[in-house]
Amino acid sequence: MPPLIQAVLLLIFPALVIVGGLRDLTSYIIPNWISGLLILGFAPAALAVGLPLSAVGLHLGVGVAALVIGMAMFALNWIGGGDAKLFAAGALWLGWPASMEYVIVTGLAGGALTFALLGLRSPFIRPYVLSGPGWVNRLAEPKGDLPYGVAIAVGALVAFPGSALIQAWPGF
Repeated sequence: MPPLIQAVLLLIFPALVIVGGLRDLTSYIIPNWISGLLILGFAPAALAVGLPLSAVGLHLGVGVAALVIGMAMFALNWIGGGDAKLFAAGALWLGWPASMEYVIVTGLAGGALTFALLGLRSPFIRPYVLSGPGWVNRLAEPKGDLPYGVAIAVGALVAFPGSALIQAWPGF
């Protein structure tokens, strides 16, 4: 397959996780079409770079495991449903062992995001952002949610170069 087509198919992942993170940041919603397109885009990308069938199976297993973990975290009210689906779709693309870096970086980014929002929601800073756009006001709400899709996007982008898909790509 031509390297340009491989590159375009591989760009599906970073483009969609960025869109997912931005949508969560601005609306607290990660639409299902983002996770759906990630899942649908995995197979053509894997075929394009010649990922072995055994590696594809491992990616599928990692994605399913991430979905089960995400569903448990959703049931515990730790993350939203869109976060769980985006996390699982990201794990599908990253496979093993890149998913370990994904989990660690996502957790660290989530912690940094939490501290940033605590600062934004503090009585010292909050008054200065209330005249901003509506989505910034929602972020500054003292009891507001955490747009964890941002942390998931950061973790996914950091881990992607170590994924089997990128490692199998001849253009890398």
